[in-house]
Amino acid sequence: MPGGVNSSTRLNSALDIPVYASGAVGGRVRGIDGREFIDMCCAHGAALLGHAHPAVEEAMRKAAAIGFVHSFETEYHEELARKVCENIPCAERVRFCSSGSEATLHMIRTCRAYTGRSKIIRFEGHFHGYHELIYIGGHPPEGYRTKAGEKPFIESPGIPPAFADYIVPVPFNDVGAFDDAVERYGDDTALVILEPVNFNCAGILPDPGYLEHLREVTKNRGIILFFDEIQSSFKKSIGGAQACFGVMPDVCTIGKSLGGGLPLSAFCGKAEIMDTLKPVGSVQHSGTFNSHIVPVLAGLAFFEEAEKPGFYMRLREIEHRFHEGLDTIIHDLGLSMIAPHHGARFNILLGRDTPALRYDETFCHDVTLMRKIIAACWERGVYFHDYGGGPLHHGYSIQHSDEDIDMVIGVLGDVLKKFRDDLM
Repeated sequence: MPGGVNSSTRLNSALDIPVYASGAVGGRVRGIDGREFIDMCCAHGAALLGHAHPAVEEAMRKAAAIGFVHSFETEYHEELARKVCENIPCAERVRFCSSGSEATLHMIRTCRAYTGRSKIIRFEGHFHGYHELIYIGGHPPEGYRTKAGEKPFIESPGIPPAFADYIVPVPFNDVGAFDDAVERYGDDTALVILEPVNFNCAGILPDPGYLEHLREVTKNRGIILFFDEIQSSFKKSIGGAQACFGVMPDVCTIGKSLGGGLPLSAFCGKAEIMDTLKPVGSVQHSGTFNSHIVPVLAGLAFFEEAEKPGFYMRLREIEHRFHEGLDTIIHDLGLSMIAPHHGARFNILLGRDTPALRYDETFCHDVTLMRKIIAACWERGVYFHDYGGGPLHHGYSIQHSDEDIDMVIGVLGDVLKKFRDDLM
């Protein structure tokens, strides 16, 4: 395995090692050295139910009892599809796949086929998967600006430059820049894609009225509005960010938490768009392991838990306990940092006292200092993933106890005090 990992970001640069685990229960993980730590990564948001949740364990037993049947449809697939369409506002049809990158790839293809157009308007700081169709223009380095006639920043070697011809990156929360892009490229644009909560850069929230403006403009120009809710789905409500903000896109992707910690994502939306997929329409979406019975049953287990009256009440209690504690530390120590949050996921942004509104306002963040903070927390028994030290997302699960949260706050208090002079 190159670098000892099967996902490049699993090498935690703050620790200079990938963390090898031997087991996990609730909100805690045990390393191969027998050391236990509190998990504030939670599988990058996939483990909203926590580790070894009894409902997911029961789903695994059920899958074994029916023979791990796959590459067939079952009544459970139909039941899970119904749950998605009942809870996600824009979902009239749904298709399942394994990863978020798969979901955005197939949804982009579907949008292009439906509109007969090719260009994509996207937002700086947002992330939509690692494939060639969209891993362009999301996180350009500081000082990089796409000028008229130049290609946007390509985020990995190996992506042919020609793919960049179809990407139009604009700053988030900038109505003028968005309108200019639509005016210039609207007739060739198939979709506008965004994270309604920008968890992949400082937790930036949309300005009041901004999503509504995107909705109005895209509707008037025949452009598909695409909410990528792989991360934001289920973190604050069962209907995702589109339910929280009251703005309905044409299509969306959901994932992470959907599979109860197992690999399951989905793309969904209006029937007329989704019905362009074979065998109803002509767009191809197939795969041997699409909606394998194991994650499908785990997905049903997730919905069973999320629909319980106390589920989101408990998540709100944890959210309040954690952020009240962290905000108190920041205030009492007089630190220049914030921790924006939306439900069970939050970001840490250093060097600001107020929320960022767009990607270029996050360059104040000190990645070296962030790595030091993460390493110091690790030494004290709390794991934060590093994401290169960037202002990305962290979180907790429904199984994190008050004691877990209090320990994390205690550790953060000690660590932030240690680095106080660097955070003033």
